[in-house]
Amino acid sequence: MTTRAGQATGRGEQRPTAPRRARELLRSGFGLIGPRHARHFVSVDQLDALTLPIGDDGVVIGVDAENRPAVLGLNRPTPYDVVLIGGLWTAQVIALRAAATGARVAVETGRPQAWMQMVHAMGGGQNGLAVYDVGRVPPQGTSAGTPVLVVRDCGMRPPRGRVVSGPWQSVLTVLPYLSPVAPRLVRQARLVGVQRVSPDEAAELGRTMALPRADVDALPTLPDGLTLWCTDRDRQYVMTQPTDAEIGLLGMPRRMD
Repeated sequence: MTTRAGQATGRGEQRPTAPRRARELLRSGFGLIGPRHARHFVSVDQLDALTLPIGDDGVVIGVDAENRPAVLGLNRPTPYDVVLIGGLWTAQVIALRAAATGARVAVETGRPQAWMQMVHAMGGGQNGLAVYDVGRVPPQGTSAGTPVLVVRDCGMRPPRGRVVSGPWQSVLTVLPYLSPVAPRLVRQARLVGVQRVSPDEAAELGRTMALPRADVDALPTLPDGLTLWCTDRDRQYVMTQPTDAEIGLLGMPRRMD
């Protein structure tokens, strides 16, 4: 038997030449044959030097206690509800960064003037951000290619919205303070962010969210820009640090509006 392409194999068969083999692969559905490059090898001793960024993709909302990026994955194939008990500034930074990742942002608000500066800066609503009156958000027509973030900035008692979370459509509800509807919204949310609140509000949130005593004591003292983000199984303090462009548009971090 020989191994040279195109010569007899010893059984009366003809081994296909390289071009013929390539045509057979294409016809059988294996796809195009790409460019050929030299192989690269890494020794065992060099493996420890490799650093590969592995983690969720999404919106970078700040840095954690170890100064690592904190990423909020808003574009999901399943419904995702987020509640932020905090200031408008943080909600607007999240909306701005979500739009920068390619998501469309629909803002439902009773104070549209507070969002107009962002709308104008983003091209008058033509570049991913639109503002609607309370109860007037139309269906957004979401898909994996056009995910949507709905920001509900509807005050202390947001009404039940016609547009709710769904596949590729997350909803961020902003509450400036606690209200009678807050416990229900917090229990329904997949993620809850809490900024500086009063000691009484901190105690109420501690009962509702089963927070440790150390977090309850810390909430009334949080500086501007710092948020405690909580899921059912995890808690993380995140400091949102604005870029120069965000400072020029929204100002410095603040809890009060």
